Amino acid sequence: MDQTVSTFYKFAEFPDHAEWKTELEQLGEKEKVTGTLILANEGINGTLSGPIAGLNRFLERITSDKRFDNMPIRSMTTPAKTFYRLRILLRPEIVTLGDPDILPSNGSGKYVEPEAWNDLISQPDVEVIDVRNDYEVEIGSFDGAINPKTQTFGQWANFVEKSLGDSKKKKVAMFCTGGIRCEKASAHLVQNGFEEVYHLRGGILHYLEKVQPEESKWTGECFVFDHRVSVTHGLKDGKTKLCFSCRWPLNREDFESPEFEEGVSCPRCVRSLTQERKKSLRERQKQMKLARERKTQHLGKKMPRH
Repeated sequence: MDQTVSTFYKFAEFPDHAEWKTELEQLGEKEKVTGTLILANEGINGTLSGPIAGLNRFLERITSDKRFDNMPIRSMTTPAKTFYRLRILLRPEIVTLGDPDILPSNGSGKYVEPEAWNDLISQPDVEVIDVRNDYEVEIGSFDGAINPKTQTFGQWANFVEKSLGDSKKKKVAMFCTGGIRCEKASAHLVQNGFEEVYHLRGGILHYLEKVQPEESKWTGECFVFDHRVSVTHGLKDGKTKLCFSCRWPLNREDFESPEFEEGVSCPRCVRSLTQERKKSLRERQKQMKLARERKTQHLGKKMPRH
């Protein structure tokens, strides 16, 4: 049976966020909602899945609070099992830049709608930056975009200092998966003196939803943080798979490599794995195969964090 997947975030003053945790855990269990929900002083950020009626009731509880009543929610359906459980996390930030003082409410970049994005990034004086991490950029990005080559969003400030420090008058256009990282990254630039900063409203997911493939400047697939791994235009499920060991997206050459072993290793990580680790992963792969044959569930490794 198809599952509904909803992604959302909103920056808002949320000092009572910890008080929501128990109630939402109980409601999520009742409504069979799974996924990850992050609560912090600066707001809320989540990707959730479940039966549409139950998921709607869960989201209605959140949006019944006036701080989140106009929160944009993007929903799609998939036949894939996206999450195995509900995790509600309390954190200092809903997306971890490492500086809780940087808030979009104190100044951020200008939103650009998906329909206007192509014109902006086609301008020769605009520097287009992919704010996502390296393993996300690996499977798709906008043509000509700069890859900061970060492993976590917490490395963004270092990238800016090293690569953009003397470019504060230059036009900068940035994008990310759903809009949250580039909104905070744009706030970081603006609050550090950058004069002309733009970011894609709703992120890549909004662009792939609104812009037709024949008009698109996007190449490849978009990494998502659930067991679908990626989506394409129209928010359809992608074909990308991950190496179970290192969680790196795999391409055709990886699958054809003699160093690829399903559930165990890929060319990127094979030399770093001990024989003991390989043995453990082979046993896990064997148990997963048995679980599929018996039509029972075998819990997998957690997806990477933002």
